[in-house]
Amino acid sequence: MSRIGNRKIVVPAGVSVTNENNQVTVKGPKGELSLELVKGIEVAINENTIVVTRPDDEKATKAMHGTTNANIHNMIEGVTQGFTKGLEIIGVGYRFNVRGNTLVINAGYSHPVELTIPTGLSVELISNTEINVKGIDKVLVGKFAAEIRSVREPEPYKGKGIRYKDEYVRRKEGKKAA
Repeated sequence: MSRIGNRKIVVPAGVSVTNENNQVTVKGPKGELSLELVKGIEVAINENTIVVTRPDDEKATKAMHGTTNANIHNMIEGVTQGFTKGLEIIGVGYRFNVRGNTLVINAGYSHPVELTIPTGLSVELISNTEINVKGIDKVLVGKFAAEIRSVREPEPYKGKGIRYKDEYVRRKEGKKAA
């Protein structure tokens, strides 16, 4: 039995959830998100609760039961509060800059790296070395934050690179002089 799949999702005030043609749509104060349901997963919407059920105990259906429940829960949280992922850059001369719809990253390369900010996301510049990626879609926020981090991943000897704000980078000891 899936504990996550069997949990009832409470719909807060100001959020409407509809299920039409195997498409769950969540509308809230921050925007609208939709999810295509997998074959075999059923969503029942009451006044202020959502229940996700599965008809059988096949392996693929059981795997998608909890995943669908979690995705709908994340959609509701996204349209009410939104998601934020913080990143920081560490290194001499390393910095972030936002120009219109482009994030410019100086990370020790001979050229600045320019990334286009996807629609539905916003990048807030806190300082030259800290940014927040904000949006209503949890997957899109995490994917873009991972793309930014992959420009210069933190290295274990000096700790230079781009890391998440809550990330711990395990440091290694360098070579010893003999």
